[in-house]
Order: sequence, then C-alpha cells, then structure tokens
Amino acid sequence: MAAPMSWRRLVYSVYTPAIAGVFTRISDRLFRTRDRRRGSSVLLLAPLLAEADPLPRHISMPTGTQGADGSLHARFSWMAEHVPAFRVPGTHVHILTSPDQFYQAMKARIKTAKKRVVMASLYLGTGPLEQDLVDCMEEALQRSQDDEDAPDLKVSVLLDYTRGSRGQVNSRTMLLPLLQRFTDHMRVSLYHTPDLRGLLKLLVPQRFNETIGVQHIKVYLFDDDIIISGANLSDSYFTNRQDRYVLLENCGEVADFFSELVDAVGDVSLQLQPDDSVSMLDGMVHPYKGNREDFSSSANKRIMEVVNAARTRQQILNVQAEEDSEDEGGAGERGEGGEDTWVFPLVQMKPLGIMVDEQITQRLLTDAGPDATVFLTSGYFNLTRAYMSLVLGAGADYRILTASPEVNGFFGAKGVAGAIPAAYVHIARQFYSKVCQLGQQERVHLHEYHRPQWTFHAKGLWYYLQGQERPCLTLIGSPNFGYRSVHRDLEAQIAIVTKNQELQAQLQEEQEMLYMRSTEVSSSTFERADRHVKLWVKLVTPLIKNFF
Repeated sequence: MAAPMSWRRLVYSVYTPAIAGVFTRISDRLFRTRDRRRGSSVLLLAPLLAEADPLPRHISMPTGTQGADGSLHARFSWMAEHVPAFRVPGTHVHILTSPDQFYQAMKARIKTAKKRVVMASLYLGTGPLEQDLVDCMEEALQRSQDDEDAPDLKVSVLLDYTRGSRGQVNSRTMLLPLLQRFTDHMRVSLYHTPDLRGLLKLLVPQRFNETIGVQHIKVYLFDDDIIISGANLSDSYFTNRQDRYVLLENCGEVADFFSELVDAVGDVSLQLQPDDSVSMLDGMVHPYKGNREDFSSSANKRIMEVVNAARTRQQILNVQAEEDSEDEGGAGERGEGGEDTWVFPLVQMKPLGIMVDEQITQRLLTDAGPDATVFLTSGYFNLTRAYMSLVLGAGADYRILTASPEVNGFFGAKGVAGAIPAAYVHIARQFYSKVCQLGQQERVHLHEYHRPQWTFHAKGLWYYLQGQERPCLTLIGSPNFGYRSVHRDLEAQIAIVTKNQELQAQLQEEQEMLYMRSTEVSSSTFERADRHVKLWVKLVTPLIKNFF
C-alpha cells in the first residue's frame, strides 16, 4: 500500500491551476499527434487533473417549434436527425417509483423470460438480494434447458471490469457458477476503459481505479420488456436508495436496440471465462494492452453501427407509418390506443468519441426558453461548465434537485471519499452564488432532498411547456449531467416525448414525489454549521468534481 499512498499524496500536493494547465497542454499535444509510438501512460494523468470542458458551440434554434400549442412531435422531431425515434403506445410505458418495485419487476420478468435476459450495470453486488437475482437467472436458464420446445434463452450481463473485479468476492464470483453451468447460453462482458493503462493502471489502487472511467449504463431487458434506470444491481438500490426507473412493456423495437447496443459494448469488452480468466473476442483490440486510438476507433465503429442502423430503420418505418396514417384519415398515432409516445435513445461514450447524449442535452437546454419549465435532478450535483452556462443563460425556469449531505451516497465514508458530500456542498454554494450574482433567483431554484435512512441517486429532467400542468418530455437513465458522465464513463438514457395524458400524469406524480421531500436552498442554508466546508476539502474539490 505504501507506493499507492505516496502516489496519491504526490498528485494532491502538486495540483495547482498552473500545473494543471501545463498538463492539459501536454495532453492536448499528445492526443492531437497520430500515435507514432505508444507514448507514456503517465501522461494520461493530464486530462484527469483539469476540467477541459469548453463552453458549447452555438446551436441554432429550431424554426416553427415554439409555443405550447405547437405539435410536440414538431417541437422535438429534430432528435430523430441524430438518434433512432421509436413510436410506442404511452399505455406501454410505466414509471416505477420505489427500489422494491424495481427489484420485484426484474425478478418477475427474469423468471418468465423465454428468449433473452440482458443486464447492463456498473456492478452486481454480493449480498442475499443479489444472490436471489442470480438464482432467478439460474432457474430461467434451467427451465429453458429442460423445455425441448424452447431451449433458446440467452443471458447476457455487461458490467464494468474494475468495479466488478474489486475484492475477493465480487461480481465475477457471483456469476461464475452460472457461466460454468450454462456456458453456451451465458455471456459475461467486462468493459475496461482505454484510459486506465500503463503506469496509471499500475499505480492507481484498486478502490480508486474506477474513477478513471467505467461502464455506467443501466439497462435491464427481458424479452421485449425493458427497464431504463440509473440504479445499479446492488442491495441498497433494491431497498433504500432512491433512483428513477421506467418500464417499457412489449416494446420490441426499443428492446432490440438496447440489446444490440449492449452486445456491441460487450463485443469490445473483456469476456469472462469459466475459469475466471478474461479474454478479448478474436479480432478485437485490447482496451489497455492495444493501441488506444485503435481501440477507441474500432469500438466507436462497432457501437455507432448499431445507432445509425437503427436510426435509418426507424426513419423508414416512421415514414411508412405517417403514410398509412394519412391513408386512414389521420387515425394512426392519434387513434385510440395509438402510438402517441416517442422514445429517443441517447448514448454518451466520449472516451470512444461518441457524444450523442451531450449534444442532445445541450440542444434541449438551449431550446428551453421562457415558455418552458425544467425540473432537473442529480444525485451528484456537478453540472459541466457548458450545461451550467446554458442553465444560467437560458430563459426557462429551473427547479434543480440534488442530495443533501446526509443522503449523499458517500456520507460517512472513510478517507478522501468521506469528504465528497462536503465537496458537493461547496459546488452547490458556488452555483448558488453565481445564480445570485446574475440576479437569477426568481428563475433558477436549487433544492436539497431529505429522507432519513435513505440515500439519493435520482437523475434526469422533466420538461413542461408554458400553461401545462404535466410534463411532455423526460430524460431518464444513467447520466448525472456532470463531468464524469460527459467525459469519462459510458452512459445511456432515453428521452420520452408523450402526448399520453396518463403517462404525463405518472411523470408528474414521480416529479412531485421526489420534490416533496426537498427544501429550497437559500443563502442561509450555507451558513448552517452542518454546511461548513473545511479548507482542505475546498482545495481538493476540483479533483472530486472530475473523479466522482
């Protein structure tokens, strides 16, 4: 342990804005050059020590899409230029509101799955609840094997390599018995970021190596049903850690897309073997032994093939649906039980050169003018500079919800991690001071979530048009709107645009349920004793913003 501890002290001691600037310039020059040689891995520290988050480029406002009385499809149809647009009935979309609902929904659907179970998460925990989930997979696989008429169930699990390999008992050891017993029907993929390599991989301790970048997508798929969430497969997320969860039932096209997306990420990941070793698929570039540019380029190609093929396919299907609707006198999506809801999948994988979610989110925030109200929530309030400038410079009203220190997932942690809640208090105070400095207190409101014995991990937004009591759009999934989500990790969420009043009511109830447990922040909030931030925490906050 001596060497890693000395390395961390060295990093913290030399960190200054001047040094960070030097490191950033070195890294910029390094990565602009065509990797003539493999280069020194220590230079990978450069982008980790300074936030290189430029202000967003100007994005032109759409024409003919303003006003609450305009067509929702017309207002948000620009998303289909970048990502697949899936039309689904709003009655097939259900908002889950509690960890237990989330857990029970997964267990029930695993038990009845006939063709596929696909699970993508940061990690799988090792407690009794997680073991019950694994047992459900085992029962489903055994049932499929015993059924001569339908022995085709496949189970695919995608986790992060670093988090899933931590400790002697870990995600891998939880899944190995299944992999050994059902080798031909079970796949476990472990994504490894290309940024953790060389000297950096050697020096960063196991508990901290996941801060460099992880597989953060949370997708749980059972035949044609799919749950999109920000929740991991761990006991607290099944009991007392509040997140968000949306269940899409019998939405085969959406399920196919996410199944193919997880397969694509799995293909560029390390494959767990029955003897607990790992290997790459034939022909794939190794994430940390191979050339970094080659890995990122091949991974980008494999993943974007899925996104672009689905977008093209959906464009053709949607044109056909519109033509059929016109032929039937305009019934189509407006008819009873019709497809009145649009689902747009958004993917962010900046280490692989994929920035779709970032671009769509920036456009949404840019377009949110005085005719809109946005409720935005994040368990770790750490808006990138680009997102912050859009929030502070736009005309929309914002209600931003974040965790109070006592419901932060790091509250009470040992070592540096224990300072993270206080660091987020410092970040919130800086943001609130900026709001006040700009005179935006009537438009931008900051709230803190409180709930005894619970932690808060919900993220996403709800978008209201002027004069509407219910949201017409929501973002839900894994991103936190922070530096890590944009720059380091693999993320995915969906934008749901709906005219379905029942679904809008569910979204409204979800938003109210979360915000009713909050209090609004004011200048007096930061004067309280429990909001005091020590000087050393303030000094390391720039590091925490980039790593956690």
